[in-house]
Amino acid sequence: MMLSELVAATQEVTATSSRLAKVDALARVLERAEAEEIEPAVGMLIAAPRQGRIGVGWRGIAALSVRHTDAPRLTIADVDAVVDALAAVAGKGSVAARGELLEDLASRATPEEWDFLVRVMLGELRTGALDGVLLDAVARASERPKDAVRRAAMLSGDLGETARIALTGTAEDLDAIGLVVGRPVLPMLASTAATPADALGITGEASAEYKLDGARIQVHRRGDEVGIFTRNLADITHRVPEIVEIVRGLPARELILDGETLSLSEDGSPRPFQETMARFGAEVARDVALRPWFFDLLHIDGRDLIDEPLRTRLAQLDRVAGQWRMPGVVTADADEVERLSKDALAAGHEGIVVKAIDSAYVAGRRGKAWVKAKPVHTYDLVVLAAEWGSGRRRGWLSNLHLGAHDPTGEFGDPGGFVMVGKTFKGLTDDLLRWQTEHFAELETRSTQSTVFLRPETVVEIAIDGVQRSPRYPGGIALRFARVKRYRPDKRAEDADTIQTLRGLG
Repeated sequence: MMLSELVAATQEVTATSSRLAKVDALARVLERAEAEEIEPAVGMLIAAPRQGRIGVGWRGIAALSVRHTDAPRLTIADVDAVVDALAAVAGKGSVAARGELLEDLASRATPEEWDFLVRVMLGELRTGALDGVLLDAVARASERPKDAVRRAAMLSGDLGETARIALTGTAEDLDAIGLVVGRPVLPMLASTAATPADALGITGEASAEYKLDGARIQVHRRGDEVGIFTRNLADITHRVPEIVEIVRGLPARELILDGETLSLSEDGSPRPFQETMARFGAEVARDVALRPWFFDLLHIDGRDLIDEPLRTRLAQLDRVAGQWRMPGVVTADADEVERLSKDALAAGHEGIVVKAIDSAYVAGRRGKAWVKAKPVHTYDLVVLAAEWGSGRRRGWLSNLHLGAHDPTGEFGDPGGFVMVGKTFKGLTDDLLRWQTEHFAELETRSTQSTVFLRPETVVEIAIDGVQRSPRYPGGIALRFARVKRYRPDKRAEDADTIQTLRGLG
């Protein structure tokens, strides 16, 4: 398939606000793809090359000076081969080697193709080709049920692989994609309620459990082989040997566990979140030990549990996890849920999560079956830009431009981000120093006062509420926003939505 066909399809998708029209355009281009082209094509459509990080930034692209070709001649396979080569570049001379590869690719692309490829490589493609829309297109092109395609993608954690199997395999091949011990799945997510009683009102009878100020982990075990993954499915097994040993001691041969981890002070209170996340970035174990708490069980000794009700999963978890079980109660009593929340807060934790007791485990979904309640209003937002500081902050990027996720495109591009406010409050010198260095890698353009960024960095923001405001396109502005912490364990698409924030007004 020619790259120009993919570019034309994305232009068609961008030009319409109709979800059905987007699905039709993507389905048509997927139908024309050869088997070996499907995974790289899907990676380009969602601006996430199948090779992962390829070491290409805005400065490297801006430094190029090439003349593009007039006629399309690049194929999907041509581009995929260059991206393979870019991902393999390392060591001394890597900057020059990447520059040569990019220059060659740019010279073989038309201006329209190069614009498309730049946005793919920088993760800035805004076509409305969200994962959900693309999954529907895969279902249309393959004539497979939407639910079967979505489930396969969630359990495989790989949209490109799911598309290839759906389009080239049988219905049985697609249905055969299930839980595999050792292969992480997308985690089930929680929505938010103002109070524990409100959360219980949404779920009905529920398992109410502590919500820790920690990091999400997914644990896989087969015999003595253990794998530990973050919520973004990154493998951190070698960085958390103490958790590996705990899991090896549990009474089962095969397990897939969902839980959280954090480090504790000598008095048993939780250490700051940043200390937990520092361990995730360490190549060797540090003095600060991590403790796991498990709150769900997806598989045990050959038996998949994701379609079983939570009540059944917890019965098995209680038997297996023992002292490593997340504290909680099963109840329909609002007073009991409020008491649990007070106990969690008194222990130094964030609040509670209330989970419908008969709900299945729906990987990758944020629905009403799980609802978290925290007394301080905190929301995960995306940093869109940062302004240079003044006074004692001169030379540091300080004031943050904050965006909420707009999955439906109600206020702009589907899958884009809507600015809802700014803040420089809560930033320590260490955070100022870190974000100034980090944002340099994400810069897309700049003015004298502001550096605009790829929307990748998630920051947890505490607010007193929102107020209606014509200043921003979403019609609201944050009240008394302050930085609580950065969330490197979360993806931009995991950020809270503009619809959620508008619901507070």
